Amino acid sequence: MKEATQQLSTKNISLKWGVINGLAGIIFFLILDFIGQTNGPVRWFGLIISFAIIYLAHKAYKEEGDGFMSFGKGLGIGTIVSLIGAMINSIFTFFYISYINTEFIEQAREKAIMDMENQGNTQAQIDQAIPWIERMTSPTALLIFGIIGGVFFGFIVSLLVTIFTKNTNPENI
Repeated sequence: MKEATQQLSTKNISLKWGVINGLAGIIFFLILDFIGQTNGPVRWFGLIISFAIIYLAHKAYKEEGDGFMSFGKGLGIGTIVSLIGAMINSIFTFFYISYINTEFIEQAREKAIMDMENQGNTQAQIDQAIPWIERMTSPTALLIFGIIGGVFFGFIVSLLVTIFTKNTNPENI
């Protein structure tokens, strides 16, 4: 019975905080887009949001349960929170850049070409890279990479947060 309650608690907490993570990601993306910094270094501040949300999910799990959380449970909760958040955020971004801000893709492509020019690439190298840039900056590619990247970085963030938030039950050692 206790394990079934913990399983339900894990699912509920992961879903709740995953949705919060996705909504926070959407708000952060919209702010970055509004100030024109979606490709700037400011975007890495999104990791701070992820750290905070995963921390709060772990805290909620321990408060709803017996106060304990194993490393594996914490890592699982954080990774699921990241997956749900990445899916919500990536699906929103797909629709946003496909139908609302259709200039987003063109701006991303122009920035990629400008970065290549600034790195000293020849025009022939840039011309050769353009089809690849177009494939990698399509809404579908950004959707897929958004989910994969969100889960990857979420897993790493979960590892780091779980190191500090785990509280193993001494009876289970």
